[in-house]
Amino acid sequence: MTEHGRLRVMVVDDHPMWRDGVARDLEEEGFDVVATADGVGSAGRRAAAVIPDVVLMDMQLPDGNGAEATAAVLASSPSSRVLVLSASDERDDVLGAVKAGASGYLVKSASKTELIAAVRATAAGQAVFTPGLAGLVLGEFRRMSSTPDPDRGGPSLTARETEVLRYVAKGLSAKQIASRLSLSHRTVENHVQATLRKLQLGNRVELTRYAIEHGLDE
Repeated sequence: MTEHGRLRVMVVDDHPMWRDGVARDLEEEGFDVVATADGVGSAGRRAAAVIPDVVLMDMQLPDGNGAEATAAVLASSPSSRVLVLSASDERDDVLGAVKAGASGYLVKSASKTELIAAVRATAAGQAVFTPGLAGLVLGEFRRMSSTPDPDRGGPSLTARETEVLRYVAKGLSAKQIASRLSLSHRTVENHVQATLRKLQLGNRVELTRYAIEHGLDE
């Protein structure tokens, strides 16, 4: 938040008219739009620079997709929450975004009132979905959690995965962790994704909570 208590929002969309219109609507409702971006690369860079509370994320971007951009944003600014606002309600898009760490998913047919309420709810840590999509997401995670993992007697993390998890719990970005451990950014991201799968967690917020609960932030 800003010093005046205004929520800091970043809007990621490659259509200037839509992006500017959403930013204007948010400003009129008292939000502080601290940045906009039009692709995966710019989303990650600008999130690192402004540390937004909430990022509104489109799924179709010129240099990748919203899931990739969500991962880039959260790697640069782990405290941010991502709310997808997309024309697509395709299953793969929805699940891809959530698995990348998005907190919610709205389709662009949502009204201005629904969007404003969703941004506030996302900032407060709630999961917000267009009706019908929440059931899809819950069903997928139930299916995943009920599927036997042959390698799993209990979560078994490698020494490197545990080391990365400790830094995640301390709030370091993937880039910062990579620098500390002399690894590439991609290698750190691979360790994070492997840890999420092993612990059956949905995103970095849950991963951080797990690490803190198990004393890995000390």
